[in-house]
Amino acid sequence: MIKHMKAVLQRVLHARLKVNGETVSEIGKGYVVYFGVRKGDTEKEAEFLAKKIVNLRIFEDENGKINRSIKDVDGQILFVSQFTLYANASHGNRPDFLAAEEPVRAEQLYRYAAKLLKNEVPVQLGVFGADMKIDQLNDGPFTLILEKRNEE
Repeated sequence: MIKHMKAVLQRVLHARLKVNGETVSEIGKGYVVYFGVRKGDTEKEAEFLAKKIVNLRIFEDENGKINRSIKDVDGQILFVSQFTLYANASHGNRPDFLAAEEPVRAEQLYRYAAKLLKNEVPVQLGVFGADMKIDQLNDGPFTLILEKRNEE
């Protein structure tokens, strides 16, 4: 089984993203999603993850059960590209990033996935390739690692 595109999703009460000390994006209740593209990923993997992200039921309903999606709670997404999700630190102490997609293609797929998400819920973006500083107040904490897996 080959692992492809990956997202780390954290449920938050609010989050703010800054570049060079300036606030670029800010959300209230919702998700911060760190999105990684692996070499060879396609739009198919982006479509799978976008659909999964907006339909996950990880917010509490009126009975305190985890039963509502981000759409159900009028939540927002801070969507951040993060190639370091494909770091390989299995040998030595300095990770390599050989599995991460090249920047031009990774940005194309990041923007494609963001567009799909924006069709469903309000989305704020990070700045691709920038040194970003992110403040977030995790809720729960509730963190999921989502991967699209294909069989060869």
